[in-house]
Amino acid sequence: MTVVATTCPYCGVGCGVMATPDGMGGAKIEGDRHHPANRGRLCSKGAALGETLSLEDRLLYPEIDGQRVSWDAALDHVAAGLRTVIAQHGPDAVAFYVSGQLLTEDYYAANKLIKGFLGTANIDTNSRLCMASSVAGHKRAFGSDTVPGLYEDFEQADLVVLVGSNLAWCHPVLFQRLDAAKRARPRMKVVVIDPRRTETCDIADLHLALRPGSDVALFNGLLTELHQRGATAADFVAEHTAGLDAALAMASAGDAGTCGLSAADLALFFDWFAKTERTVTLYSQGVNQSTAGVDKVNAIINCHLLTGRIGRPGMGPFSITGQPNAMGGREVGALSNALAAHMDFAPADLDRVGRFWGTSRLASKPGLKAVDLFDAVGRGEIKALWIMATNPVASMPNADAVRAALAACDLSIVSEAVRASDTVDACRVRLPALAWAEKEGTVTNSERCISRQRPFLPAPGEARPDWWIIAEVARRLGYGDAFAWTGPADIFREHAALSAFENEGTRDFDIGAYATLDDAGYGCLAPFVWPAPTKAAATGGRFFGGGDFFHVDRRARFVGTPVRPPEHAPDPEHPLRLNTGRVRDQWHTMTRTGKSVRLAGHRPEPTVDLHPLDAAARNLRTGDIAELRSRWGRAVFKVHVSDAVRPGDIFAPMHWTAQLSRSSKVNAAVNPAVDRLSGQPELKHTPVQVLKLPVCWHGTILARRPIMVPEVSYGARVRVAGCHAYVMAGEQSLEQAKRLLSVAVRATNPGPWVDGAKGIGAVIADGVVDAVLALSEDHDEAARDRLSPFLSMGRLTADQRAALLEGGGADDRGGEICACFGVSRAAIEAAIGAGALSLAEIGAETHAGTNCGSCRPEIRALLRGVKSRKAA
Repeated sequence: MTVVATTCPYCGVGCGVMATPDGMGGAKIEGDRHHPANRGRLCSKGAALGETLSLEDRLLYPEIDGQRVSWDAALDHVAAGLRTVIAQHGPDAVAFYVSGQLLTEDYYAANKLIKGFLGTANIDTNSRLCMASSVAGHKRAFGSDTVPGLYEDFEQADLVVLVGSNLAWCHPVLFQRLDAAKRARPRMKVVVIDPRRTETCDIADLHLALRPGSDVALFNGLLTELHQRGATAADFVAEHTAGLDAALAMASAGDAGTCGLSAADLALFFDWFAKTERTVTLYSQGVNQSTAGVDKVNAIINCHLLTGRIGRPGMGPFSITGQPNAMGGREVGALSNALAAHMDFAPADLDRVGRFWGTSRLASKPGLKAVDLFDAVGRGEIKALWIMATNPVASMPNADAVRAALAACDLSIVSEAVRASDTVDACRVRLPALAWAEKEGTVTNSERCISRQRPFLPAPGEARPDWWIIAEVARRLGYGDAFAWTGPADIFREHAALSAFENEGTRDFDIGAYATLDDAGYGCLAPFVWPAPTKAAATGGRFFGGGDFFHVDRRARFVGTPVRPPEHAPDPEHPLRLNTGRVRDQWHTMTRTGKSVRLAGHRPEPTVDLHPLDAAARNLRTGDIAELRSRWGRAVFKVHVSDAVRPGDIFAPMHWTAQLSRSSKVNAAVNPAVDRLSGQPELKHTPVQVLKLPVCWHGTILARRPIMVPEVSYGARVRVAGCHAYVMAGEQSLEQAKRLLSVAVRATNPGPWVDGAKGIGAVIADGVVDAVLALSEDHDEAARDRLSPFLSMGRLTADQRAALLEGGGADDRGGEICACFGVSRAAIEAAIGAGALSLAEIGAETHAGTNCGSCRPEIRALLRGVKSRKAA
């Protein structure tokens, strides 16, 4: 079979993937050893991509109001609707909401249509939820949205500071590169700055569990300390920067002691930073997702400007993006306050882009940012909304208000590969788009590396490329000449030409060297890092090592960063702080990763982490069911008691949606406050109360055919091999629950119902198990492992039937640790018990930790536990 080199569709690392189609709709997936981002490595999610390619839940045909229609009918309907809304209400009554899941060519087409020809800048991207604060901070400091460094800087640094980044789970391949570098050079120091003790702390020499939201105070304190010590690059500051005195005055007015850290830890961090020339500060969502996100970014950058540690090997501030093409969206101007090719709404830029596109209808002012955009939909000011490749009904803060806004919108359109999502369900017009394995185009990763995404499976049903859908609507609106592309290579050439148009080094983004690339060259395009201007070698590198910033005077700006409390503080009714984020093996709203059985084993259910003190105060234990209440909404989770969070803080994952758990949509409770400059939502700090729900039963259902889960206090759908699995809990009596759930099971799995012992009931037809229900008063996490083997059997023997009705076998896997090889905690503990006392020995015995490496921190934690017990 042909092997196709493409790019992973998950995080901003941008790993190269080698896909070998199997001829049956699937593919073998391996890491690309020649791709500079990953050098053959893949994380658990990337390694499982071959298990996510099925056509189940795919949107394959256009629909209007739930009825299948032709493409012509759907496109005519969209074009007519947009034309009518603009004629009656003006262009600002139209909005697009797009995604870092789009390819750059798709992104470019959408931005060109709405800003260039519909005449409004009401287009925003879900990257607003993850990277907007970095964009604003870069522009304030550098005069451009520029990430100065490269991934190799992490490996060359002597000090790596990770701020608000659980790199081990959210960007695992970069974590593996950093881990390998530290093992090769043990003198390298790693500092993790995060209120939670995450798996990333496994390689940290110092963990600063600062008070949530106190990052500005910490880095203001660092700036002051560096200046007082004289740990400054005086010549660099004098020649290439401005604004230091004002920034220092503001910084010195604060107190790093408010961060809640010990004086010794603060002193050690300040000392390491002051004395270590090769220092990289990598930051992510814990910095960006804040009402003070831009100030946090600039507080970090200030410290690097003062020491001149920027743009040279092994040093610099580094923003790690969340999505595979968040950077590509920034390049084409998909944020509402930007124009294409890193231009803005300045008069000269407006004139330049208008002339390049040949349009007189170019939007003249910034549009609405994401939270404001959906608020405007809710108020009826936006009459037509087109959503592409994202799920805002689940991912936006105050998510239930977003659903209500979409329901009331006159014309709601979604371009999507997935048929079943919270957002697709809420939109009237549904346009089937290609998925990852079928798309062709480019993406840009966090180090500015542009890579090709190539299709290796045919387009299913009537699914079409996003750029084609946009161009067809543009043609129907009368703009066909400006959108007369025959393929993504045409769009890439136009995108590259615009980047170089009247540039002459005044803008950072320039890939003009590729503006004349022919189709064959585009087909075999190798990864490259920008800039790649026409008049220079088509290679990229670092920025700002010798100054030359992009403000008019070519100087960087120190930015004063005041210490401000979060907009919504805890109060007596909502005393805890909710932090949201990712878990290791899942991605966004799980429309892709949710298809993989092995990715479901590590964190199969939506859980909330509470500190033991907060749990005890609420009479909560691990496995109990609790409700999170905020001023904006509620969500229900299974409790996990953990001292990895600080007292007063809780953590809940953002992946579960109404498709997987009607009760556990955490963003329904998240506050909609945003950073005043970036518009990025505060997703890390919502005041909540956590209350124990008085559930009387816990249940597990395994069934050959899906069931319609009835309304209960808590419920989630879990992926299990060979059957559909559901976990739930409720406040009815056990008898009531048995009646309710057995009816639901038998509605789609008809057959003789058999009662067993210990709350077991099953549908057994001709000796074959079609479904099984396990009910108990207490949480029984092992029920799935004990019962699922019976659904993979044929006709049961008498002994097997008896074992089933007694509650299943004795298999208690103890929770999955290694997703790549399906290795459980119990198996690893057994290997340790048999004498395997190192990562290498456990890998030899169980294979755990020998592939992607994402599970190594948890294996090391088990090993440390054994060694500490032996020492005691």
